[in-house]
Formats: sequence, structure tokens, C-alpha cells
Amino acid sequence: MTLNSQYINLNKKIIGCNKCKRLKKFREKIAKEKRKQYINEKYWGKPITGFGDLRGKIILVGLAPAAHGGNRTGRVFTGDRSAEFLYKCLYNAKMSNKSTSEYKNDGLKLYNSYITTALKCVPPGDKPALIELKTCFKYFKEEINMLKNAKIIIALGKIAFDACIQFYKETHFLKNKDYIFGHGAKYQLPDKKFLIGCYHPSPRNVNTGRINEKKMTSLFKNALKLS
Repeated sequence: MTLNSQYINLNKKIIGCNKCKRLKKFREKIAKEKRKQYINEKYWGKPITGFGDLRGKIILVGLAPAAHGGNRTGRVFTGDRSAEFLYKCLYNAKMSNKSTSEYKNDGLKLYNSYITTALKCVPPGDKPALIELKTCFKYFKEEINMLKNAKIIIALGKIAFDACIQFYKETHFLKNKDYIFGHGAKYQLPDKKFLIGCYHPSPRNVNTGRINEKKMTSLFKNALKLS
């Protein structure tokens, strides 16, 4: 089976998944209610898949799709303010062909990188239950196994970082105290990949100055050098 065929088959399984009843109910509720500025749009309202360079060496991982970002547009980190900031930095680091991520078929391409989420559905309060994460790890594992060239995982935010550690704890003995989140913190995982912590590109982090374009672009450039 070709790499592209693996990707297509995996995406079909993800999009058709209804295993977590609470998440299914919530994502569909959000899609039905909508926000005023998107009232004329048809929300995606289903699990979302990863996208990018299937032969890339870097995997960027968020926790889950945003209620009115990925859950609306059908693509991770697309159509919201976090995406707006993230793609400015990816473009600055020459990891994408555009500095914006507005809708699913906007011509965006990633270079040497692939972006996904540990959880494929938007959770209430941005807080998935542990059983929901574990259920979704099946798809995350298939992604990791499919992306054979990947050497680096960049966790976008502490919760995504913790989810990555939890994922590896499913098959390896890891101690949480050995993996402390920090912007730029780097650890080697049991499969020899490197896990790098990165502040989440949220408006709150940007507006408070916790993260800025220079700092995040620098982290991406350093990850490229490591790859």
C-alpha cells in the first residue's frame, strides 16, 4: 500500500469515528449552534485529520480541534486566531508556502512537517476525559507509524505535551517528572524521536507577551536544524 493510500484510509476511519458519544454530541452541538460571524457557513462538525508533508521530519501536535476553528473548517489550526499566529511563524521558518490558514482548500502546503491533534474531536471546555484520549490514541499511533521519516514532535502547548507523554506511556515506561514542559524544552523519547515543548499559539499567550513571532519562529528554525 502506498503512503498516500495509507493516509486516505486512515482519514476515512478518523472522519467516520463515533466511538466517544460525549464528543460526538458536543462537536455536533457546536456545529448546529454556530457563531454569528459564521452563521452562513456549514460547519464540519466531525473528527478532523492531520495534514502536511507525509515524508516530513517534523510533527506538530495540538491537543484537539478548536470549536470554531478546526471543528468549523474541517482542518486542524485553520480559521481562527491561533492559526493566524501559528502560520505567520511557520511561514517565517519556511515550513509553509503561506502565512495564513483560512479554510480547508486554500492552497496551503507544509514543508518537511505534518500537523495533527492527539484528540480528533473538540472536547467540552477543551478538557477531554482520559478514556477519550486513550480511545483516540489508536489513530494517533497510526499517524506516528505512517510518518516514518519523522524525527521530531513539537507539542503546541502543555496539554498537548502531556498528551504526547501519556501516549508514549501506553507502550513504554515513562515518568512524568522526567518530562517537564517548557518552551524549547527537548527530550528524547523511547523510539528515538525528540519531543519539543512549545507555548500554544493562543491569543492569550500572544497578547500577554508569553510568546511572540520571533520566539516561536526561532523554535521552529531550531527544530529544522535538529531534523
